[in-house]
Amino acid sequence: MSAPLEIPAHLFTAIDHVGIAVADLDEAIAFYEGTFGMRVAHQETNEEQGVREAMVAVGDSGSFIQLLAPLTPESTIAKFLDRSGPGLQQLAYRVVDVEQVSAILRERGVRLLYDAPRRGTSDSRINFVHPKDAGGVLVELVQPAAGAHH
Repeated sequence: MSAPLEIPAHLFTAIDHVGIAVADLDEAIAFYEGTFGMRVAHQETNEEQGVREAMVAVGDSGSFIQLLAPLTPESTIAKFLDRSGPGLQQLAYRVVDVEQVSAILRERGVRLLYDAPRRGTSDSRINFVHPKDAGGVLVELVQPAAGAHH
């Protein structure tokens, strides 16, 4: 058994990605590649989250823009698009241990959307801080899968 992971006092290790809701994933990818010269590092369909997504690398920084397109009209992203239109949907911070950080935040009176972490992009483990407890921002906590490149 390995030693417990050290949780930094500031809880987060980096901005992992910024999530952007888009109506059409292929159109959004074409814009980010053609206009900004960025490259897609990863694409997947996440049925549980109801999205098709692409992680677009911001240079070699290790940070990403996450383009999120709805799979169904009932998905969270579809509802976001209906309510707010395309644009910034969430800010994701990288964490060492999503369970421990979630527990610390709960102790500090912050509500999380899930009782237990769920699967995110590339088999990461994720949870979300309720936007009403984070100044109107949907904050995602991301623990990358073991051996992930970022």
